[in-house]
Amino acid sequence: MARVIDINCDMGESFGRWTLGNDAALMPYITSANIACGWHAGDPAVMRQTVELAVAHGVGIGAHVGFPDLLGFGRRRIDVTPQEVYDYTLYQAGALQAFAQAAGARLQHVKPHGAFYVMCSQNEELCEALCRAIKALGNGIALVMMGDIAPRVAASVGIPMAREGYIDLNYNRQGQLVLERRKQAWDPEEVARRAVELVLHGRIPTIEGETLQAEVETICIHGDAPNAPEIAQRVRQRLEEAGVVVRPLGAGMTATA
Repeated sequence: MARVIDINCDMGESFGRWTLGNDAALMPYITSANIACGWHAGDPAVMRQTVELAVAHGVGIGAHVGFPDLLGFGRRRIDVTPQEVYDYTLYQAGALQAFAQAAGARLQHVKPHGAFYVMCSQNEELCEALCRAIKALGNGIALVMMGDIAPRVAASVGIPMAREGYIDLNYNRQGQLVLERRKQAWDPEEVARRAVELVLHGRIPTIEGETLQAEVETICIHGDAPNAPEIAQRVRQRLEEAGVVVRPLGAGMTATA
């Protein structure tokens, strides 16, 4: 049986007169879009336009929910309670869900952003609140996240879960991402090689020269890299050449509910 993978990308991160990324050039090569919901990036018009672009390309629609932190791009930690995590998630994802429904589509998944992602992946109470908010949005909406806590919590709450891996960021030996303050251009061929290694063999290199083992259903490409469209095109090309079926979350996703 052929290996199945989803390629997700953070999108819709422009707002007002400020533009970040090239969503139109990226969209043909990905299968799921994590669309900013106006708190760490994005605005209502950009949300609508990005949803419409995703629908036109048959790309799955996801809510990229984050902290209310435009200035820090959602990468600064904010001390929150589980109830606040629930409220923040439902508020942002519910808005994107409305835009998806207006475009004749559905919300496929929710993926936290930045510090929101890290905190929910490391704290069981916050993760549980996140999962409860996703469940409240309706049946079949998946959580996209990495780490050991999320699969167990998603299963207990009763929502689908897609385990995520990154190919254009480095990992350390603890399995944590080495974040870039400003996304750098990566060699497309190197990112594609990492994608094939992760998808087919479950191996991720670390900055210490070691190897981590991971099973994933979706891989992330960042849309704000200077050469993001070239990276996405090469990754998809090399995966398909390796016999991998690239498609939106669904058949290739781990269903925990």
